[in-house]
Amino acid sequence: MLVTVGCFVVVNGIVRYLGTSLPAPQSAFIRFAWGVLFLLPFVKKVFALEIGAKGWSMFGLRTVLHIAAVCLWFYAMARLTMAEVTAIGYLNPIVVTLGAALLLGEGFAWRRMAAIVVAVIGALIVLRPGVREITSGHFAQLGAALCFGSSYLVAKQLTKLAPPSVVVAILTGSVTLGLAPLAYAVWEPVTLEQVLWLGGVAVFATCGHYTMTRAFAAAPMTVTQPVTFLQLVWATLLGALIFHEPVDPYVLLGGALIVGGISYMTWREAVLRRRITPVQPLTKV
Repeated sequence: MLVTVGCFVVVNGIVRYLGTSLPAPQSAFIRFAWGVLFLLPFVKKVFALEIGAKGWSMFGLRTVLHIAAVCLWFYAMARLTMAEVTAIGYLNPIVVTLGAALLLGEGFAWRRMAAIVVAVIGALIVLRPGVREITSGHFAQLGAALCFGSSYLVAKQLTKLAPPSVVVAILTGSVTLGLAPLAYAVWEPVTLEQVLWLGGVAVFATCGHYTMTRAFAAAPMTVTQPVTFLQLVWATLLGALIFHEPVDPYVLLGGALIVGGISYMTWREAVLRRRITPVQPLTKV
């Protein structure tokens, strides 16, 4: 998880460095085009997939959600501090939790509601509406959190139809194709340096997702989830030291509340799962 956090901070730093030099759809397209190269070994499995029209329509829905999410995220990353983008991005699991309860019938215990309320309070502390100006970048990142969370909900259903590697491969290819016309509409001259930097985004993002998967396999979420708060700390330090961004204590406080709510919810659900899981002999038929 420490490596995962480091990879995602580097991703944020590179995109922050590129800033507004390229339109968001163009930057996102180049990043995902690089990602396609990493997933070429899975092409054969993709064409062998038999999931029917409903399955492909779900892939289509996730593609649309993810395109909107990455465009909004690139837009926000170029206009907000790294700490603000990171803190607001912590709302993704809250969107997933709400969606799972309302749409997938996973239940909505009072502990989940309490954690969500704490996370929303954290988001309000970060944004502080009425105290300071809420810019288009803030709205974009809120939209990105909503779209990413919705995309993850669809992905959860898709893992029942296809292996995770195939789900990721299809997403990368379809998002690249979907971004192509958007990128073409706003295309600006691009330098080799910019292309290589966006290639670095693809490399570190892929490594981050891989190490995160390894972490989830090696330890319970109750151990890995709190580590994500380090991403906010490191992003704040990187923004302050490299990009001379002001350190906002309210952003750190709000981010801590969001992560705290998520961590508590994860811990409680892990405890409940242990309580209802039968002892080993009773699980055998």
